[in-house]
Amino acid sequence: MAAAVGLSLPQRRSLRGVLIASAGCFLALALAVGFMPSLPGDTAVREALLALASPPVLAAMRLINRAGSWQLLLPGSLLLLLAFRRARERWYVWVGLMIAAPATEGILKIIIGRPRPEAASMGFPSGHATAAAAFFGAVFYLAESLRPPARRLVRAAALVVIVLVAAARVMLRAHWPSDALGGIALGLTLAAAAALLAGAGSVVTATPAGSRVDKW
Repeated sequence: MAAAVGLSLPQRRSLRGVLIASAGCFLALALAVGFMPSLPGDTAVREALLALASPPVLAAMRLINRAGSWQLLLPGSLLLLLAFRRARERWYVWVGLMIAAPATEGILKIIIGRPRPEAASMGFPSGHATAAAAFFGAVFYLAESLRPPARRLVRAAALVVIVLVAAARVMLRAHWPSDALGGIALGLTLAAAAALLAGAGSVVTATPAGSRVDKW
């Protein structure tokens, strides 16, 4: 079996594309909320989601909301080390991701200073959305080592959880939709950066001919 050093050029390009796109989206949203008291569509989307918030839906959203809790996901990062060999090879990158993400989000909240829709505390970016995007973005990347059926299932589940956590933050009246989108953009930015860092100079054992290699 041959060995390949680091990420391939297509893999790096894919990760850099995610990094640039998500960072650009976050920067655009941050500038917009910094200069405009209300973003176009924010109120309409929020009201549409709140209209769906029946008691059973809210009960489900409260459970889904936990998937974006730092208190749950920070120790939950240990599951990444147990589930994925590639995560164990660069364990400090993935643990560092889940430590750096809340710190970055907290600092940006203070700098940007946008209040929540129903509270005076700062809301941009959403911490829960940032956490979910960072953690499940890492899961999406690491799932490439799984066989195709499991890979597709895990990746689809990761994307669904990210979207549902963002929706839950709006439906629970904690954030504007743009707060949640900003959190997703920030979390994916950090996850892509972690994936690039984890793949820098690493030695990856090649898989048999015809199988897929790791990529975002």
